[in-house]
Amino acid sequence: MKRGGEGRIRIGVGGWTYDPWRGMFYPDGLAQKRELEFASRKLTAIEINGTYYGSQKPASFIKWHDETPDDFVFSVKGSRYTTNRRVLAEAGESIERFFNSGVMHLGAKLGPILWQFMATKKFDPADFEGFLKRLPRSVEGQAVRHAVEVRHDSFRTPEFVALAAEHGVAIVVAGDSAYPQIADPTASFVYARIMGTAEDEALGYSGEALDQWVRRARQWASGGMADGLAAVGTAGKAGGAREVFLYVISGFKARNPAAAMAMIERVG
Repeated sequence: MKRGGEGRIRIGVGGWTYDPWRGMFYPDGLAQKRELEFASRKLTAIEINGTYYGSQKPASFIKWHDETPDDFVFSVKGSRYTTNRRVLAEAGESIERFFNSGVMHLGAKLGPILWQFMATKKFDPADFEGFLKRLPRSVEGQAVRHAVEVRHDSFRTPEFVALAAEHGVAIVVAGDSAYPQIADPTASFVYARIMGTAEDEALGYSGEALDQWVRRARQWASGGMADGLAAVGTAGKAGGAREVFLYVISGFKARNPAAAMAMIERVG
């Protein structure tokens, strides 16, 4: 899913274990232990959410790596014990513990780490900079990329955008939701989470909306800004090809795989 002058566009969903997907996305009778194997051949990326709630075993990361195609990628959500704290600048030990949990066993299939913050967390420039400084750029000799999902309006400021750009950290683009939209590319990749799938749309979104998100993904991938989204600062408004991670999250969740596959087909 890459054209000349564009970075790779990866599209997927959050998680892969969800009862309503059985018989709708997963074929009837498919063993649950084979669901990741199936999903990873229909999608090009998956966001692992379970790591937000608690540590996973190293054996799990090894298993997930081995069950998926060579060019598949996992984004991994960082621990809530790291982000849901009063002083973020003191998160160094928690960050180190997260990376020692086995996540690096994903190897070349490790995509960006997503650090999600509660909607009550306000922007404190000095404290947030302290947090960004503690995010490792490599672990065990492997490069690591980071994205931050902020959900308080106080982050909609050029100072935050400039800070993220300085550290090469992507700001998650919130799509089709009530969360603040900060559509400023600040890293070598773009990370978007869209949340507007509807029950009355067979593909989750209308054809027009699917086309629009694919068009935006291509604009990002070619180094540009996406049409119709609210940017804040001046950082990252022009640049080279970027890798794009576009995840269909929340909304009417039962339709999310259909929406992701429809966009993959359009990109292809």
